[in-house]
Amino acid sequence: MFNMNHEQELRKRRTFAIISHPDAGKTTITEKMLFFGNAIRASGTIKGRGGGTYAKSDWMNIEKERGISVTTSVMQFTYKNILINLLDTPGHQDFSEDTYRILTAVDCCVVVIDAAKGVEERTKKLIDVTRIHNTPIITFINKLDRDSREPIEILDEIEQKLELSCVPITWPISCGKNFKGVYHIHDKIMYLYKNKDLKKHFFLDLKEFSNSSNAFLNDYIGIDLSKQIYEELELIINIYSKFNNKSFLKRISTPIFFGSALGDLGIDHLLNSLIKWAPSPLHRKSNKRIVEPKEKNFTGFVFKIQANMDLKHRDRIAFMRIVSGQYTKGMKLKHVRTKKNMIVSDAFSFLAGDRLSIKKSYPGDIIGIHNHGTIKIGDTFTQGEDLKFIGIPSFAPEIFRSICLSNPLQQKQLIKGLIQLSEEGAIQVFRPINSNNLILGAIGILQFDVVIERLRIEYGINAVYKKVNIVLARWIRSNNNKSISDFIKKNSAYLGYDASNSLIYLAPNNANLTIVVNKYSDIFFDKMKDQ
Repeated sequence: MFNMNHEQELRKRRTFAIISHPDAGKTTITEKMLFFGNAIRASGTIKGRGGGTYAKSDWMNIEKERGISVTTSVMQFTYKNILINLLDTPGHQDFSEDTYRILTAVDCCVVVIDAAKGVEERTKKLIDVTRIHNTPIITFINKLDRDSREPIEILDEIEQKLELSCVPITWPISCGKNFKGVYHIHDKIMYLYKNKDLKKHFFLDLKEFSNSSNAFLNDYIGIDLSKQIYEELELIINIYSKFNNKSFLKRISTPIFFGSALGDLGIDHLLNSLIKWAPSPLHRKSNKRIVEPKEKNFTGFVFKIQANMDLKHRDRIAFMRIVSGQYTKGMKLKHVRTKKNMIVSDAFSFLAGDRLSIKKSYPGDIIGIHNHGTIKIGDTFTQGEDLKFIGIPSFAPEIFRSICLSNPLQQKQLIKGLIQLSEEGAIQVFRPINSNNLILGAIGILQFDVVIERLRIEYGINAVYKKVNIVLARWIRSNNNKSISDFIKKNSAYLGYDASNSLIYLAPNNANLTIVVNKYSDIFFDKMKDQ
């Protein structure tokens, strides 16, 4: 175990991701958190049509052009003496695989729900992934300043669809055009919404809501609304459980916050509770043992690779979650997969696309190291121990396209570009056994658009993609080498290799896959594999 200074560093760290269905306001919330942490000077810099400013977390050119988040941004900042590692995940469903992997690197998640739409399909899928890792969930119900559904109705939906017990921490005072603010149930404080003539917040005991002689409530809220809020608060205090930290950490319950990120209400409540309740860096499972953050020797795993963060230098950065020990500048680490040692002379912390060279980092921190083509997603680094962290998934693609060059002489550049982009996990590249074509696989169609655009901008390659007769992919494995050899001989027309030379079956339709699965009982057809 390490010394007291190491334990103090652990206690002051929080590592979490923000997840949501597209357009729930996730990137705006990220901006507000950075603003509260003094990491940026002005919040609300989301790009508008014809505007010239962008979300700080949307640093790629394509994100700025389209106004969407298509890659995970890593941001480190300090809030009230707590060092926060925040991962802003892609909201668009076509980039779900990147989000799924990011969830392996965090200790807590903030789920953002649109107050008008409630629990949407993408939110449910993301919560299912957090359940695999038993990740605690804090919920923020956003956009109360717009027309929205009844708060209790949204809480019922959370409990039914997400299977989480709701614990309201704040409660809205009306919504839409009549939105007046939120009442903090635990602190007994009313926070006002956009009223320059009044102080921002004040202590307010619950019974005052039903007191018709309260001049402020009469003027600002109105007698009828005061009585309504009093009745609602009395009801939810009686029917919902009080916050229990053990229940939260076991992901049995989720604390609920209401507010408007765009209207600057509720994000500080969320942040204050997050640094108080979210866990310090947690242990991780490896193929040999559980690795604790208090251990002296360094361990970490790579969960993301990003190419061309700096277009001038064409560099690739591997993002590593530190699990145990301490990174120090110039230390020697073992790259377990390649069994080679490397000196890490430069590591970086991040504020989206901006980076800062660091001399020390601790468990829970996300650091970036230069990747010269040898590091892959899922790789483990240690100070000598042969272990591999597990649970970092790769999912079978759902859409497939072939890629064609406008200039055939750029084939080598194309292969290089695709290899680098596939290392990020944005797409998967397959090499069919019986042809020289390159097949791209992705979760959603927008990923192909991003690849074509990034090939043009970052590599100077003009290419197009075309439909191909493939609808399903499954990784092939067997405990019998002879069975694999026979399978390849008889099914080579449908087989290929991925970037890590794993064998994969590329099926033209569901019927074909069903037939071949039933025919080969000693062959496993996997929808997912560990990196």
